[in-house]
Amino acid sequence: MIRVVLVDDQALFRAGIRMLVDSQPDLEVVGEAGDGREAIDVVRASRPDVVMMDIRMPVMGGLEATAQILAAADAPRVVMLTTFDLDEAAARAIRQGASGFLLKDADPEFLLAAIRTVHSGSSVIAASATRELFAHFAEAEAAPVPPAYGELTDREREIFALAARGLSNAEIAAREYLSEATVKTHISRILAKLALRDRVQLVVFAFEHGLAS
Repeated sequence: MIRVVLVDDQALFRAGIRMLVDSQPDLEVVGEAGDGREAIDVVRASRPDVVMMDIRMPVMGGLEATAQILAAADAPRVVMLTTFDLDEAAARAIRQGASGFLLKDADPEFLLAAIRTVHSGSSVIAASATRELFAHFAEAEAAPVPPAYGELTDREREIFALAARGLSNAEIAAREYLSEATVKTHISRILAKLALRDRVQLVVFAFEHGLAS
């Protein structure tokens, strides 16, 4: 079973998500919270696999709560929930280590798939928000490129550029005439050198530093 905690200040919204999640044979809601401070206690007590975290709440917001939750050694995966297509707070959460973000009006099937996806180690971003989010990064003044980027080999920079455009391992492998295993190894080395957790953080890093074309 994938254990889920729901964090949102709207009880009716939590109730709807709980009914949806609990209807699945492989998912169960093990806790709820109405604000970030309560969420920290609930997560500590229930030890979930995935936390669905609202960004804007009273007492303590989702960003601060997520930062504290992810600081634990055995931290769960966290998915941010937002009502805005373009939400800089969601992007900040990704940089802090969240596994992505969803719009609150996402299709039920997509929300359920997102829980399973982040539990498996991958990340999710609301599809309708991706273009606007990354366009926002592209329009902003690029941050200085960290020295760590200079440590990438020429091949790793090529792989980085393709991954930053959203290509999958299979697509990169076909384009570069490599095996998927080789591409996966390159991606792992790139993430390690740049101190990034996953491909979503890689894409955000590329746009923030003017490295995405």
